[in-house]
Amino acid sequence: MHRRNFLSTSGLSLASLAAGAYAAESADSKKAPRVGLIGTGWYGKADLLRLIQVAPVDVVSLCDVDKQMVAEAADIVSQRQVSKKKPRTYGDYREMLKEKDLDIVLIATPDHWHALPMIEACKAGADIYVQKPIGVDIVEGQSMLAAARKYKRVVQVGTQRRSTPHLAEARDRFINEGKLGKIAFVEIYCYYHMRARENPPDIAPPEHLDYEMWAGPAPKIPFNKLVHPRSWRAFMEYGNGIVGDMCIHMLDMVRWMMDLGWPTTVSSTGGILMDKASRSNITDTQTATFEFPGLNVVWQHRTWGSSPDPKYPWGATFYGDKGTLKVSVNGYDFIPMGQGETVHRDVTMELEQFPEDKTEKDLERHVAPAIRYHMKDLLKAIEMRGKPVADIEQGHISTTACILANLSQQLDRSLKFDPATHQVPGDAEANKLLRRPYRAPWKHPEPDAV
Repeated sequence: MHRRNFLSTSGLSLASLAAGAYAAESADSKKAPRVGLIGTGWYGKADLLRLIQVAPVDVVSLCDVDKQMVAEAADIVSQRQVSKKKPRTYGDYREMLKEKDLDIVLIATPDHWHALPMIEACKAGADIYVQKPIGVDIVEGQSMLAAARKYKRVVQVGTQRRSTPHLAEARDRFINEGKLGKIAFVEIYCYYHMRARENPPDIAPPEHLDYEMWAGPAPKIPFNKLVHPRSWRAFMEYGNGIVGDMCIHMLDMVRWMMDLGWPTTVSSTGGILMDKASRSNITDTQTATFEFPGLNVVWQHRTWGSSPDPKYPWGATFYGDKGTLKVSVNGYDFIPMGQGETVHRDVTMELEQFPEDKTEKDLERHVAPAIRYHMKDLLKAIEMRGKPVADIEQGHISTTACILANLSQQLDRSLKFDPATHQVPGDAEANKLLRRPYRAPWKHPEPDAV
């Protein structure tokens, strides 16, 4: 089956999956998957609670280096899962995985803590849901992919645009049916004012936080209130900036909607051009071009000023010779060239089907359905021992492309990446940057030694 047809079919099957094998199980069934979560902050809870909504899982383990955060999550889970059991809690993911009693492990740590727990979860025999980007450097991603394949694990990456119903509809209705004609240019963008603008003083880490473990293999910068919780993306030490946070969603979405593989060339420019006073060291302005055969996908973010289209502050615009398609997490608009009807669709929220969404703290209600469908897709892949829609290889491609954009900006030149060798041919300086140094005693994973 052609991949595009397969995705269309799998997209349609998402809506009916709730009536499938898992829905018939009781919460106390021996077949209920045993689940653990590493990283119990904002999105860790969002992911886990969506999984609880769509399957009778047994959440048995939670792990976080913040004692208060993991205790709060345990209380919430005990209220939300049908069994009302309170999960065991851990401060070290290695202790949790040592039990080897988990069927599914969710990983929602800061980016610098994705690779090592994911690889250990593979070794422990669990299937995995890991947040995006899959790592902070390219060799991490290569090693994660190698581990998934070596240990035959199903791994879904948290690029849930691939499981967003209205985006699947837009892909099938306008791109796959040729209503846009030939597409030769796609803009992807984010104009949210989301970059931290504070310059807080250094302080001692709170007693309930194991900051040594929190920093782990990454540089341990002086603690301040932006580091934890929630604002860690302000620092390149722990992530890949707005390109690694927001661009990866839109780039991965475009790759999925247009059936694209690896970009041939990546280039990027930008920097801190507006807000030079804040503590954050990520760019406030950046443009990146991802070149595919016959197509350029161009990213732009600004954390200041206005959005060119207030209806689409974060999204993608597909330009074809027969029409234009704008898509976002909130809906889509199709605008044909010449005569023809425009088409508008809003995201369908599921607040009546899942009333707990109405009161859940900090939940992105418009995104909750996509996470649920993404979890259903993972469960179906586990059942069939197949690849989910956001398989680790797809996550690796999208993550690598975004990291290459940051490296291009850093080196001030375009980068051609050879996916067969995982090298930038003829560029020793760039190749040295494909692997970040790890802080002792942590050892960087290698794809041939996982």
